[in-house]
Amino acid sequence: MKHERIVKEASRLFRERGCGNISVGEVIKAASLTHGAFYAHFGSKEELKAAAVAYGLKVWLGRVQRSNREKSKESYSDRYLSRWHRDNPGQECTAAALARETARSTPELKAAFEQGLENILSTKRGGREEAIFQTMAMIGGVVPARAVQDHRLSDEILKNVRQKLG
Repeated sequence: MKHERIVKEASRLFRERGCGNISVGEVIKAASLTHGAFYAHFGSKEELKAAAVAYGLKVWLGRVQRSNREKSKESYSDRYLSRWHRDNPGQECTAAALARETARSTPELKAAFEQGLENILSTKRGGREEAIFQTMAMIGGVVPARAVQDHRLSDEILKNVRQKLG
């Protein structure tokens, strides 16, 4: 139970502000625990990062799986490429929030990211090539939409990527 709370809060905080901008103390405080609880569950912040990334990608996988089962007018890409997703990185996709940081990290963190991404790609419909294209287009749409200051340009990026994905 404590382990899961720590991982869940770390995942949210890392997505919001980046792994390098969050201390173990902030994660523990968000989980309403003490430092002793952290060291009882994790040997290092690097170990926590890998667990948090794996958790975040597992949450994303669950959303993709639910979307595959739903009969909704709004597609998964419509929800993913939305203002809400853009403006709430702590509540949404680990890949869009942490891929760049993961690319510069440890082999363990990269392995956790890779495994989570493979799970997502295997769940998407339309074959592997299409799954890679759609997934990378969505991630690639959200990242610059978050990076620009002009909300009109940001909305335009999201809208155009949504339209191209159909």
